[in-house]
Amino acid sequence: MRRAGLIGGMSWESTRTYYELINREVTRRLGGHHSADLLLASVDFAPIEAWQRAANWSAAGQHLAEAAVRLEGAGADFLALCTNTMHKVASTIEAAVAIPLVHIAAPTIVACRRSRHRRVGLLGTRFTMEDDFYRARLERADLDVLVPDANDRATVHRIIYDELCQGSVEPASVAALEAVVGRLSAQGAQAVVLGCTELGMLGCQTAVPLLDTTVLHAAAVVDEMLA
Repeated sequence: MRRAGLIGGMSWESTRTYYELINREVTRRLGGHHSADLLLASVDFAPIEAWQRAANWSAAGQHLAEAAVRLEGAGADFLALCTNTMHKVASTIEAAVAIPLVHIAAPTIVACRRSRHRRVGLLGTRFTMEDDFYRARLERADLDVLVPDANDRATVHRIIYDELCQGSVEPASVAALEAVVGRLSAQGAQAVVLGCTELGMLGCQTAVPLLDTTVLHAAAVVDEMLA
């Protein structure tokens, strides 16, 4: 088994989901008492969130690159960044180490191709929805990507930071997100990407498929561990 190096804590609420999903999948595939061989660098999210608000992506990238270097030095064979938004600085992390990074968008693209979904909605933080670091990667894979309007983007961003990152799941927010998905579906989205690792916490029930990047990324980590 290859050793995974996880960079998490953004937020720790979703990072613990990664830990559980990865270990359960290793056990399912290998059986017996097998569990995941991994290292976790769980960072303090507060300074990163402040750098996000200040658009100081350079500082945030350097901070996560240092975490990556520590994981490489501790024996990680590859890296996974347990957040969608901070893949904005993925190139900075990759440049700091010699080991590969399993990009969170890659298994999402695979899932869309397998299910033949060509037009997808994208939900996440406002950075993920409005900047092109994530959306452009999907579009380069010949996917047509829809994002919500400004009001819905603000609603989704608020739910993520003010509630989910604090471990709070509010019924009103479940309904709000389901409504956002419904509007994307009305625009032609065949599926909706939950492009924030906390959004799966809401457990939304929708008419169109939801592609949970946390679940997809965790499975891709296991694929790499057992390759």
